[in-house]
Amino acid sequence: MRFSTQRLVLRTITEYDAAEILGIRSNTEINQFLHRNSPQNSFEALDFILSIKKKTINKEILFFGISSQNHPQLLGTICLWKFSEDRTTAELGYELLPAYHGKGIMSEAVQFVLNYGFKNLNLKKIEAFTNKNNLSSIKLLEKSKFILNENRTDEEFPENLIFELNES
Repeated sequence: MRFSTQRLVLRTITEYDAAEILGIRSNTEINQFLHRNSPQNSFEALDFILSIKKKTINKEILFFGISSQNHPQLLGTICLWKFSEDRTTAELGYELLPAYHGKGIMSEAVQFVLNYGFKNLNLKKIEAFTNKNNLSSIKLLEKSKFILNENRTDEEFPENLIFELNES
């Protein structure tokens, strides 16, 4: 799949993106707020890409690489995943290389994915989990009209806040 926004291209990642996925998923600034095993080399990044392809085929995830309209290099990724059994709720995930923070890139990508999720996938609610210290992510979610659910906690990672956006 491939979609365009005003400034961005959101597309399926491929095996040719292994080096860029390695750079994004092993970035220490991005990972300071995440709990994941980062790839250590291009082979592990390729393994991640292949697992995403399999999950995409099985409709477990909708995952896009983000690049600018005029340059194909990946700047980040965005996804909908952890779909509810009835497929009315999903979780939003995203990451962006620090050099591109503060430029509205992720806001543009998030707006596209939210619209796609509600209109094309018929979601009723999209959730986002973010670390309470990740102020940029909190600001992005609030700008995107997500509401903090103060009555929910992430039992696996209690330092996370849970934001929700219902279909309007």
